[in-house]
Amino acid sequence: MPDAGPFDTTAFVVGQPKRSKWRRYRGPALTVTTVEGTELARVTHADDSRSLLTTSSGAFVVRIDRHTRFGQFGPVRFRFTDAAGEETGTVTARGLVKTRQLCLRTEGGRPLLLTRLGQLYREWQLTETDPEEVPAPVVLGRVTVSTIDAWIGLQQYLVETDPALDASERRTVIASVVCLHLLRRPPGEGSAVG
Repeated sequence: MPDAGPFDTTAFVVGQPKRSKWRRYRGPALTVTTVEGTELARVTHADDSRSLLTTSSGAFVVRIDRHTRFGQFGPVRFRFTDAAGEETGTVTARGLVKTRQLCLRTEGGRPLLLTRLGQLYREWQLTETDPEEVPAPVVLGRVTVSTIDAWIGLQQYLVETDPALDASERRTVIASVVCLHLLRRPPGEGSAVG
């Protein structure tokens, strides 16, 4: 996809929109905003294995399909496709603690890793190689998770990327944060799993 849409900035917030615990919520599952709060995109879940990322005006950005062979115990692969059905990126999560490290592949074929250094950390680092290798790799971005409503358990992810990433690579990073959220809180689930 040559046009990256709203992903020209380097910092984003991906989060669950605020809602009432007492009323049925019918809005998007997640929104992508600037740090200042301007909405750029929305994520809706078509079902448990498919999500759609659209601009705030409703234009299609990418479809996120989830594939797993052995349920919660096997690896999970997410595939990103454009409106023509062409693959624009992937994310793979392995192991029992699937949110420790996500392996990303951008539309241009660039491999990236989104890694949490420990189970108690709220920050994931975006690098080209494993952050535990010596010498330490260059950090191309960070994703920091926080709870914005403890009563309902709404999550928010602050995504900061290096200016050297192009807009299509940032689109892959945003889609991977959606995948991270889906691994931590599958549609219809109330509690975090990772």
